[in-house]
Amino acid sequence: MTDYSLTSGRLFATAAALIALAAVLLGWYALVRPGPRGRPLAAVIVGAAGLLAGGFVIAVADGGPGSGSGVVGGYVAVAFGLIGGGLGRLALGRAGRTTRTPR
Repeated sequence: MTDYSLTSGRLFATAAALIALAAVLLGWYALVRPGPRGRPLAAVIVGAAGLLAGGFVIAVADGGPGSGSGVVGGYVAVAFGLIGGGLGRLALGRAGRTTRTPR
């Protein structure tokens, strides 16, 4: 096995990081393009899923960076999950403050 082979830990960490990255993209899109409350809520939920998956990878990792356990991807997933959930929460707060202009 080489240092760059795709182990199961790295594969799961990559999947967790991609899920968390999807939360960042959903949260950013919901923040930039206000719309229904479903988009920000989806960003919060997907961000929490990426955060939990990244935390699981970190918890079961039996080595440090470069060991093949996916610990670096786990930390990336945790960071992206926090950012995505935060963006979704911010967009969710903005979605509740819709103002109507009087006619």
